[in-house]
Amino acid sequence: MDDQKTTVIDTETPLDKNVWLMSPTQMLLRRFFRSKLSIIGLVMVIGLFAFCFLGPLVYTQWGETQLDKSGKTEYATSVTTYTVDGVTYTVHQTTETHLVDNFLSAPSAVHPLGTDDQGYDVLARLMYGGRVSLLVSFMTVLLLTIFGVIMGGIAGYFGGVVDNIIMRICDVLMCLPGIPILLILSSAMDGWVAQDWIEEEMRIYILMLFLTFISWPGVARLVRGQILSLREQEYMVAAEAMGYSTGRKIFKHLVPNVMPQLIVQMSLSLGSMILYEATLSYLNMGIKAPYTAWGSMINIITTNPDILQNHLYVWVPAGVCIVIAVLGFNFVGDGLRDALDPKSRR
Repeated sequence: MDDQKTTVIDTETPLDKNVWLMSPTQMLLRRFFRSKLSIIGLVMVIGLFAFCFLGPLVYTQWGETQLDKSGKTEYATSVTTYTVDGVTYTVHQTTETHLVDNFLSAPSAVHPLGTDDQGYDVLARLMYGGRVSLLVSFMTVLLLTIFGVIMGGIAGYFGGVVDNIIMRICDVLMCLPGIPILLILSSAMDGWVAQDWIEEEMRIYILMLFLTFISWPGVARLVRGQILSLREQEYMVAAEAMGYSTGRKIFKHLVPNVMPQLIVQMSLSLGSMILYEATLSYLNMGIKAPYTAWGSMINIITTNPDILQNHLYVWVPAGVCIVIAVLGFNFVGDGLRDALDPKSRR
């Protein structure tokens, strides 16, 4: 006779105790970390921040503006040819020159990545230059997002004449040639620095502030488009019936529903802003000596072509850091976009 299996059903334990409920944040994190590229991008970004902001606390041998005055000796060989009584003589003469600055020093225990053409430690400059590049990019993206949210929220909520005015301003700003205007502004700031109107290290911040001014229309258009579709939802009708103020309806009920798209837009914009900053510094419009940024560290190859071929340790590390930063932020942005998309595969 076959054994009969008996199934026991627990009717005393509440159903919610047998189900693992996940909060929206937990669901977001689970979907984000499911992608290997997202994890790689996050590790790259965290590693860069640790290198730039914690590295100088460990690597204290050299500072950003500290020159290596240990000196070096250079030898130059000259060849002189002369003829006496039909006999040609060739004289090789070697000249020894003692220099104060130890520039273009090869990687060693004293300088792990060597020194640049002025005698600054490349590793220290790489850390401090990364601080400038990352902070400037974050500040620019944050400011243009805030301004874009405000203008896009007002345009999308009110519509009509207000919407037309703000969108036409966006059209004008998006038609401006950014790089040529930045070149003109940088040339003007050379005079401002010479007259002590601004400090040299403030140059890059002023340029990025102008870049913020001409870059916010993209965020404003994104917010406006989302709010146009959200303002007719039932919860907005309820908020209208409750008598909420216009500011509360825009920034407490509409804008939070646009945050997923904004977060993705911000993460992807960070990579673009790092490239912008690197381009400005490479064109010698950003941070100048004795301060530095990643782009200005690559600019060194334009002043001394010999460094491009024979001293790769001077400029290649800065280029690698730029590539890592841009790829890292793009990977994180792609992961956030997939995690925040409700239609993506679970």
